[in-house]
Order: sequence, then C-alpha cells, then structure tokens
Amino acid sequence: MSAITTPFGFSSTAAEVAEGIDLTGRRVVVTGASSGIGAETARALAGTGAEVTLAVRDTTAGERVAKEITSTTGNQEVHAAHLDLADPASVAAFAAAWRGPLHVLVNNAGVMACPEQYTEQGREWQFATNHLGHFALATGLHKALAADGSARIVVVSSTGHQQSPIVWDDVDFAFRRYDPWLAYGQSKTANVLFAVEATRRWAADNITANALMPGAVHTNLQRHTGGRGSGRVPAHLIKTVEQGAATSVLLATSPLLEGVGGRYFADCNESEVVDRRSGTLDGVARYAVDPDNGRRLWALSRELLAQAD
Repeated sequence: MSAITTPFGFSSTAAEVAEGIDLTGRRVVVTGASSGIGAETARALAGTGAEVTLAVRDTTAGERVAKEITSTTGNQEVHAAHLDLADPASVAAFAAAWRGPLHVLVNNAGVMACPEQYTEQGREWQFATNHLGHFALATGLHKALAADGSARIVVVSSTGHQQSPIVWDDVDFAFRRYDPWLAYGQSKTANVLFAVEATRRWAADNITANALMPGAVHTNLQRHTGGRGSGRVPAHLIKTVEQGAATSVLLATSPLLEGVGGRYFADCNESEVVDRRSGTLDGVARYAVDPDNGRRLWALSRELLAQAD
C-alpha cells in the first residue's frame, strides 16, 4: 500500500487545493465552522459549488459566517445549523433532521487542553467533544453518507495524538490525575482510529474516512493554552488559517483520494507511521492506525453512548 503524495505541501492554501474542483449538486457538513479552520474549510468547499452546512454551537456566529461566505463565493447554498457535540441530544437532533444524501462530512470542531470538565453523562470533556460527539454524528448520518455512493469523512486530528494512546480502562480520568494534554492526545488518537475503523466497517457503502493534522494555526482552539505566547511551536512552523484548512479540503475533494481511507495526512500528504514521538508536526503513531484498536474503540464508543440514553 503506497503512500499518497500530492503536488501540495506546507504552504498550500485551501483555495489552491480546491481550484478546478466542481462539487455542484453535492452536499457538505463542516462542524465547528463559525471560525478558524472550519470557516476556511467551509469557504473553500462552498467555492466548489457544493451546498455547505455549517454545524455550530453558536448559530448567530454561524449565520454571520455563512452570509460572509456567500458574499465572497456567490454560493447561495451556505447555511448554519445548531450542533453541540458535547450534548448527545443535540447530535441526535441534527442527524434526525437531515434529509437526503451527504457527500462530505468534515469533523472539524474540537477543544484543546481545556481545564478538567465533564459532560452531564460523566464523560471527560475533550474525549466527549472531539471524539464521541463526532462518532455519534457520523453514525447518525450513516444512511445519508451511504446514499451518496462515494461519501467521504474528513477527521481533523493532531500531532497531539502522539501524547497519549487510548487508556482503555480510564478514558474519563476517573482514577488518573487529570492532565489536559494527555486528555487532548487521547481524544486525537481516537479521531484517527475512528477513520481507520469507519473505512473498514463501511467499505460496502463506499464510505471512506481519513484523518489529518492541519498544522499549527492560531485560532480560538488555543484559548486554554496561552495562544501565541505558549511557545510550543516555533514561529516558522505556524500556518495561516487558509493554509491550515488545506489538508482538510484536499481530503474532501481530491481525485487522488477516491476510494482511499483509513490514513493520516499532514501538509497535504500522507504521513509515515512512527514508533516513537516524532519530535515534528508530522508522523502518525502506530497505535493510532492499529485496526484492532479501531475495532475496540468503536465498541467502547457505542457502549458509552448507550449509557447516555
């Protein structure tokens, strides 16, 4: 299985990646699209002619961004809809309200390194938002994705996944001292494993899922980490928001990804599998693409969501 390489790289923008792509008549959902990478992803996809739904917690902000995207792209089919990934009822309502096929689902929304917090169901906030909410959304929209016949799921993960595998016996930090970065890492590992197992499980429906590292980008995601003053990433590795959205748009649109799933990308190219922390913003940990781990996570996710009913 050869690695996917493309003409694009670190400095490529979402608009450059989407140039020449025509998704007229196709439908797209982008979570967390009221700001940052999500908004730029939605903008680039709207530029391809697709009908784009911004799935957001703050619908006022979402509607403002949708109007702005329409004004810059001329695409009248850009809408905002309410979605709170930490609330199972909100996710179920969004999926139940969807009508017709869905071509692309971009699981973009997320929280990073936030203070210790739990949902009403007792789930650790980052795992619940970054993984469980998106898992429930994708499974809830499965029929719509299958109806398309060649649907894609794009999962925004992070190099942060290298900070922690899934700690199967304590995903909610019930016994461990809470560490915001370990919690974030675990949730980002879950994002990659979801892509691996969704691709395997839904192969008969021609649904593929791929995960990605968008790069280091200054957005609202860093509100708990000190932002520009955090010093975690050298200045020369910081991307613009337009560059940060490029890999998501590539996975959503590129003909090179037709029928390809269960992989992890950074800088618009497939990453190598690593057995130790890479020390860079590239590389995917072997445990994050392990098929057995993917199956185990799927079963655990179903169990945890069933407990919320």
